[in-house]
Amino acid sequence: MSKFQFHSLSVYPYLFILFFSLSCHPSGEQADTDKTSGNPIFEGWYADPEGTVFGYEYWIFPTYSNRYKQQVFFDAFSSKDLVTWQKHERILDTTIISWARQAMWAPAAIENNGKYFLFFSANDIQRPGSSLYNANDNINHTGGIGIAVADAPGGPYRDYLGKPLIDDFYNDAQPIDQFVFKDTDGQHYIFYGGWRHCNIGKLSADFKEIIPWDEENLFKEITPEGYVEGPFMFLRNNKYYLMWSEGGWTNGSYKVAYAMADKVDGPYHRIGTILESDTTVATGAGHNSAINVPHTDEWYMVYHRRPIPNEDRDHRVTCIDKMEFNSDGTIKPVKMTFEGVKARPIK
Repeated sequence: MSKFQFHSLSVYPYLFILFFSLSCHPSGEQADTDKTSGNPIFEGWYADPEGTVFGYEYWIFPTYSNRYKQQVFFDAFSSKDLVTWQKHERILDTTIISWARQAMWAPAAIENNGKYFLFFSANDIQRPGSSLYNANDNINHTGGIGIAVADAPGGPYRDYLGKPLIDDFYNDAQPIDQFVFKDTDGQHYIFYGGWRHCNIGKLSADFKEIIPWDEENLFKEITPEGYVEGPFMFLRNNKYYLMWSEGGWTNGSYKVAYAMADKVDGPYHRIGTILESDTTVATGAGHNSAINVPHTDEWYMVYHRRPIPNEDRDHRVTCIDKMEFNSDGTIKPVKMTFEGVKARPIK
């Protein structure tokens, strides 16, 4: 065998391996591109998810969905591409928030002056006269909306005020389901409210207090038609979008509606429903948020829904699907899927 023949034959195994690899993985790179998040996007019973972006990462802060006496901590989830999610366990719980005894839910996270603030509801406080009010139970008339703070999105968090920021009923709004929005002028606003009332308030620069809305009111009521709970705000093309949940959170009537306005405090007039039960996919879809990919007009809705069949009140899962707009700025109905969304790194 000549020297040339020896080398020619010796490359055959390598050529075979290359051919075999290409044959078995003809579009390996494409396969990664086509990978989807799936719905739900992570395991476990989680509801009321707030999706946001910190740096080059997506973050979701949900409620741990359980009975109120077990619903005493928060987990968080982060992702670089919306597909692969990392769990950050117990970033906050009732051992850190001494005044919170039960029912911690609806976390909302925002960065301010290099710190990360987690707003949350606790204790499900009730007003005297309510059928759920118990004069002998300190839990259900002590609590409200609190704040925790950390140096990183995943914590560790500590109690910021040592007491609730909002612990009373204003305009008949139960102090729950808060969302914090930073406007273009740098002013932070808090939107919140259960019991079919929605308030807006101004936050001080250090988040330590509410700035009175005017000489007579601490908050301004902006309740749109059909509102029940779960407000969420975003700004797109100089229009303010207010989203909220309607129906009952324990059943299939739960859904998401929205309004648009030229000013942050409205007026907000209901435009329509954009997310609701689909008996071929899931029921009870609601309490949503929205993620905008930075420097793009790509949007995603993050929400919870109930799998079919559903066997428990608290069996809710966190999902994500695309959110798109019509040419006039109105939102197209969001289609629930099992596939979820494709990978979308932040560039």
